Amino acid sequence: MALLLVVIEKTAWIFEPNLFGKVIDAMIDAASDVSTNSPVTPLLVWIGVFAFNSIVGLIRRTRDERIYLSIYADIAASISESGTARNEPTPKTAARAELSREYISFFQYRVPEIIEQGIDILGATIALAFFDWRLAVACMGVLLPMIIAWRISGKRILRLQARLHDQREDVYEVFASRDHEQVRQYYQDQAKSQQKIANWGALNFGVFRLFLLGIFVVILYIAIDFDGFSTGSIYSIAAYVWTFVTSSEYVPELWESWTSLKELSQRFSVGETPTSEPPAMA
Repeated sequence: MALLLVVIEKTAWIFEPNLFGKVIDAMIDAASDVSTNSPVTPLLVWIGVFAFNSIVGLIRRTRDERIYLSIYADIAASISESGTARNEPTPKTAARAELSREYISFFQYRVPEIIEQGIDILGATIALAFFDWRLAVACMGVLLPMIIAWRISGKRILRLQARLHDQREDVYEVFASRDHEQVRQYYQDQAKSQQKIANWGALNFGVFRLFLLGIFVVILYIAIDFDGFSTGSIYSIAAYVWTFVTSSEYVPELWESWTSLKELSQRFSVGETPTSEPPAMA
């Protein structure tokens, strides 16, 4: 239900730029020629979609906490049962229960973001195709570098996530040692792993930004033909292009979160994870 509300809310939102563009055109026409149709109807349609979008978003945000906290309780209980069956040390099982919070964060925040950005990217591309097919083709050009970046960085990030989760499983034993220097070193080691993950994320982000710059250049070239569009249409095109660009920027971060969850799933399923570290990035 929670994810269905995300889909409904975002789908309603993707229509707003086009509807608001029609409102702009209707108001300009009414101001220049009193004999034209009133802008009230397109304005009311846009307000209706905006209100529907807002109400669904309100309902979703009031129900999310109850849904996902209940899921977390079930996951923690399952991890406890699994740890007992495997005769694993209690601190390790407790640490894994804390690690499972990433599941909740992923499903409560990341999955809605994935759905939202996916609808934004796909919806904006389809909407732009109705204005000029070249705009849609330019946007689709970023998909290939996305796939290449995922294949290059995916395995390396997975191994780094495995090492980071290994370290986080030892948190209770580290504090039980009552050695302050060991605690300091423990968090410094975590910081090194997180920094390497951040380096790969930054590399992916830079690649995406480079290709998005290319998209902007292509769109500027196509803009020469915008003389045939109304003011409202130009607004809608600009809004959809910006939606596509800003949503695409989130993809590397979402991919990193998905990789972390994938590693946790392997860890909780088989109890063994690869800990070999990939070559360090500068």
